[in-house]
Amino acid sequence: MLRIRLRRIGKKRQPYYRMVVAEQLAPRDGAFLETLGSYDPHQDPPYIKLNEERAKTWLSHGAQPSQAAEKILRRAGLISTPGRGGSQKPAAAAATPEAPAASSEAPAEPAEAAADPGEAEASES
Repeated sequence: MLRIRLRRIGKKRQPYYRMVVAEQLAPRDGAFLETLGSYDPHQDPPYIKLNEERAKTWLSHGAQPSQAAEKILRRAGLISTPGRGGSQKPAAAAATPEAPAASSEAPAEPAEAAADPGEAEASES
């Protein structure tokens, strides 16, 4: 299986990465098929240079990104973010208003019950 992943280059304690397409079983800094771009985490904001056309091509051919590569591809807008689709937002939004409504009704009942005995005592006096 093909993976899109980061290949570490650079000095000690100064990592610099190249995003490459490689076989899943190949070593991290071993053989690869193509370089897709580079990533420098030390710059602020981190520097990302990416050949988007080639990345889309490899993704369409079934290459799976590693976790780190997936984050970079999301920032570049090549992969959609899960959980941010239109179908999941309304469900979460619908659940949020119901929970406070239910919790606000529950305390109201004991307050009314407490008010009734107080009124009963006041009317008895």
